[in-house]
Amino acid sequence: MVIKPMIRNNICMNAHPDGCAAYVAREVAYVRSRGKISNGPKRVLVIGSSTGYGLSSRITAAFGCDAGTIGVAFEREGSEKRTGTAGYYNTLAFEAEAKSAGLVAESINGDAFSHAMKEEVVGRIKKLFGQVDLVVYSLASAVRTDPDTGEMYRSVLKPTGKGYTTKSIDPMTGEVKEVTAEAASEEEIRHTVKVMGGEDWDLWMKSLLSAGVLAQGAVTVAYSYIGPDLMASIYRAGTIGKAKEDLEEKAIRLTDTLKAVGGKAYVSVNKALVTRSSAVIPAVPLYLALLFKVMKEKNVHEDCIQQIYRLFSERLYAGGQVPVDDKGRIRIDDWEFRSDVQSEISRLWPEASTGNIGSIGDLEKYRTDFLQMHGFGFDSVDYEKDVQP
Repeated sequence: MVIKPMIRNNICMNAHPDGCAAYVAREVAYVRSRGKISNGPKRVLVIGSSTGYGLSSRITAAFGCDAGTIGVAFEREGSEKRTGTAGYYNTLAFEAEAKSAGLVAESINGDAFSHAMKEEVVGRIKKLFGQVDLVVYSLASAVRTDPDTGEMYRSVLKPTGKGYTTKSIDPMTGEVKEVTAEAASEEEIRHTVKVMGGEDWDLWMKSLLSAGVLAQGAVTVAYSYIGPDLMASIYRAGTIGKAKEDLEEKAIRLTDTLKAVGGKAYVSVNKALVTRSSAVIPAVPLYLALLFKVMKEKNVHEDCIQQIYRLFSERLYAGGQVPVDDKGRIRIDDWEFRSDVQSEISRLWPEASTGNIGSIGDLEKYRTDFLQMHGFGFDSVDYEKDVQP
């Protein structure tokens, strides 16, 4: 079939296999251009490995550290009538790139929240590596089933305490308007923490530790975001912020747990980037359009792969003590939160309108990133060609 992007309510419903391969190849090329990371991990497990920061972590480990990798993700395969998800095609492309470079790369598709998946991964680690040096937790899901009770939890992206009205933008049309989000209920907050907090990360690490598959000195890192003050109500003070607080608390407890193998747990606070969910969170698309413009002008803009390569090379495996903030978090969002960057965004925010967003923001960069993470918008890909999905 000829595959063109199908976008509904700012969500892309399909993906292009050739474009996803181009996306992966570009990230691999970047890592190769930067060279090898000294003292990097050699046996890596990435939980949530198929898109975004998880995919970039797997690529950086493989091509920056010559690591064998196991990836865990829950993606839909393609069929004769329907494309697979971008993550499905990304995983195929990554495996092809890694194996052509002589690297071990195996992927397991299924529910990472389940006990069965944890058991399967333990078995795969024993077979392939014996133990792992690094565990990356980059799982993003709207739904989680508790593996013990069978109860299903659904996360929401809402403010807490009271409703929130702010500016936002429709990234596909460029229309800037006010939007209102209702406050979350206590039940919704609890559900969001259950899905997006640190409980599953904790279960994963304890399962790996008890099975004896964590190497001496093993490191685990999970990804978080703080966000600027102007988005605090919907983000850090919202339901997702409650979940991130839980994740960060788990890191402290996990470090105590991992003392048994001399290990360490970190939360890395990463830069704001386009994701599948960001297009539907009030204020976030507008903030990103302004952020991209300002950071590019100051020559400090980074995409996923640049962020993760810097995390590995300048934080986790730079030698010596890993630099953290007063709450024990790695801050790889440091360039986003430079005072000159944030002060400029704060100046531009009240001025932003449908008429001027094209000049004061970089909405084109937002759209390009949105399309390319689904395999569309690459000059090297013939989108008129028949493709087997």
